[in-house]
Amino acid sequence: MKRVGLLDEIRGFAIICMVIYHVMFDLNSIYGVNVPIFFESWFDVVRNIFAGTFIFISGSVCNFSRNNIKRGAQCFFLGMLITFIVAFAQPEYPIYFGILHLLGISMMIYGLTEPFFKAFPPFFGILVFGVLFFALYNIPRGYIGYDGVYAIDMPRKLYDVGVLFPLGFVKSGAKFGDYFPLLPWFCMFAAGGFFGVYAKENCLPRFFYNTRVPFLAAAGRYTIWIYLLHQPIAMAILNLIFN
Repeated sequence: MKRVGLLDEIRGFAIICMVIYHVMFDLNSIYGVNVPIFFESWFDVVRNIFAGTFIFISGSVCNFSRNNIKRGAQCFFLGMLITFIVAFAQPEYPIYFGILHLLGISMMIYGLTEPFFKAFPPFFGILVFGVLFFALYNIPRGYIGYDGVYAIDMPRKLYDVGVLFPLGFVKSGAKFGDYFPLLPWFCMFAAGGFFGVYAKENCLPRFFYNTRVPFLAAAGRYTIWIYLLHQPIAMAILNLIFN
């Protein structure tokens, strides 16, 4: 089945941006190197744009997979492996539900509900889940909506329980090194799943299917390995530099 070159390239660019962000985070949190731009509040929006793009495309390519349940289980296992490693390497910044956990669970949900995705017009699915993503974006902050526009406070009991953090109901003051809960991020993944129908059926403009930057396309095809290996490699290099 023909690959969608532009999606590979965008995903490759997004994973490279994530690697750079994680290196800057390590420099700041472990070695005390101040990189102000990466920790300004507005840069969180930039980070989430790249992460959201990556998640959206990950949902899109589910349409090209023969077994999303298996892929999801493997991805979630790798996420748990990172959780275990980080618990020893950086216990002050635990990863209980990072992007690999999110993608793993999302892939399995998609695999189990694929007939649902096939039953609705793709444009309708993209629209509905896109709206839900923005409506639920502040769930981890304790409310639905946006300050100054409308805001509905969620019941505090949902957050105090503690075990609902995969859904976005995280205790106040909790600190995570990487946190992408199902609400709202599964909505972005699902929107990508509907978009992928157009990609698979060759409904997108022709330039989507061409590869222009082979390096980015290759990175996009091997994002899981880049994500797994970049942190230990970066830590080894930084240790050599600073120690």
